[in-house]
Amino acid sequence: MNDFSMLTDIAIADAYGAAFEYVRDSKFYIRNDLKRYYKHPTHNIKPGCYTDDTQMSIAIARLMLSNDIWTKRTLAHYFLDTFRLDPREGYAKNFYNFLKSTKTADEFVSNIKPVSVKAGAAMRSGVIGLYSEIDKVIEYATLNAKLTHDTKTGINSSIAAALMVHYFVHAKGSVSGLLHFLNNCVSMKCTDTWQGFVGADGMDAVNAAITAIVSSDSLSEVLRKCVDFRGDTDTVAAIAIASATNCSEIKHDLPQKLYDKLEDGPFGRKYLRELDSKLSAFIV
Repeated sequence: MNDFSMLTDIAIADAYGAAFEYVRDSKFYIRNDLKRYYKHPTHNIKPGCYTDDTQMSIAIARLMLSNDIWTKRTLAHYFLDTFRLDPREGYAKNFYNFLKSTKTADEFVSNIKPVSVKAGAAMRSGVIGLYSEIDKVIEYATLNAKLTHDTKTGINSSIAAALMVHYFVHAKGSVSGLLHFLNNCVSMKCTDTWQGFVGADGMDAVNAAITAIVSSDSLSEVLRKCVDFRGDTDTVAAIAIASATNCSEIKHDLPQKLYDKLEDGPFGRKYLRELDSKLSAFIV
């Protein structure tokens, strides 16, 4: 699949959505026009730069492309190593400081307090959905959550976000069947009727992403709807686009300018395209 662009599209959604994250000023949303990347009114992240959603997805992709066995320790290693290669803002303050101060994977596993119900596990689990075996998707998405978000919400949102990708990548059904598929696999109820502000809860982010996908015909429409919800816009957008970009029913129409203006440093768009090329081998 030469046109496989999942990580690149996640980065675009993340970088675009980051400008609107938890912005309360209604007037600011007039910028939700997909014409360019915007600067967040208070954050220091430069327009076109992705955040933790993408970087942690990259870490999981690197693990998938390695010969390493999936364990909490190996996953922690890739999170730490990927961050050290390219330290960047966008993480929650406490977790950012944790990554900076943690020296080894063993130290990560020993010292992390995995009690969060937030969307941190779900935001990065989409790439796990590339595995062809659904049992493996669920197993690895669960392990992903247990490392940092070992709660019912954390685990189920991670599984759901991975299965959303799996459903479309491996042609399990149409857009209209997505919700039924998820509710047969996930122990917490998924919905496609989300309305309004999206807080930090993992399942809320997943449900907003599902709603954007099933009510849209194009990636541009999905992305704009994710931002229009408001709240945790970059995470909802990353989860939704990870899935929608693999759906044959959804038009791939993200503006070329968003591709062209996506960051292009050592771990920017060229690097992401290289990872996408390697990840395409997971698609049979």
